[in-house]
Amino acid sequence: MLCRPDLTRTAPPGMLSRALDNARAWRDAQPSSHEEPAACASSKSMPRLPPQVQEEMTEEKLATLPPELLVKHPLQNPWTLWYYENDKSRTWEQNQVEIITVNSVEDFWSTYNYIETASNLKHGTDYSLFKQGVKPMWEDSKNRNGGRWLISLDRSDKQRRERLLDVYWLDVMLLMIGEGFGDAGETVCGAVVNIRNKGDKIAIWTGDAKRAEEITKIGQRLKEVLNINPKITIGYQAHSDTMVKSGSIAKNRYVV
Repeated sequence: MLCRPDLTRTAPPGMLSRALDNARAWRDAQPSSHEEPAACASSKSMPRLPPQVQEEMTEEKLATLPPELLVKHPLQNPWTLWYYENDKSRTWEQNQVEIITVNSVEDFWSTYNYIETASNLKHGTDYSLFKQGVKPMWEDSKNRNGGRWLISLDRSDKQRRERLLDVYWLDVMLLMIGEGFGDAGETVCGAVVNIRNKGDKIAIWTGDAKRAEEITKIGQRLKEVLNINPKITIGYQAHSDTMVKSGSIAKNRYVV
């Protein structure tokens, strides 16, 4: 079983061990809706947003829920989900759509369980999850001097790709929002999953490519949580190197 980081470090005392189960139960208690919002009607591949208007909870319904379900468990940092689809009639930045910002464990699960999984996105699309206020682009001031740990999934092995893509992406998101990198997580800006014909990629972006100690800890923790074979190495590439690469692959600044 893959190790999951603790998402409940900010939860009230006495609720830590049950917070994630409570969040799932809270999610399941919400009324379901499968209608796409008007904002997404023009593109079937656009991820659906969580319903903004929930059915009013009656006193009888509230009385059946444990008290923990009535309390949201705040995240240490708000995180914004982005969706990218390659529309050649628009600029790259215009193709980046800000979906929603989550502030609590419950908000995260409500969103994750409502949108399409990464494996169901069409080719040429991305999901990005970044700290609020940071855009998923090299040019953002918080990203400009940073880089990324990169994990590639070969699409030629269809079964392995389908088995790992969604698991890896979810665990990467949980690592970030659960502050699972410890003190090194301060330099984490966000993560991106790219769905491509040649192969899918998942990357964790950090803000300073020169912070070798923190970057190495992040890479080691990433391999540990994703249960990557110790004999397999992953590399960290600085954005500045990626922008001026002479071939198809930028050189690695760090390897774990």
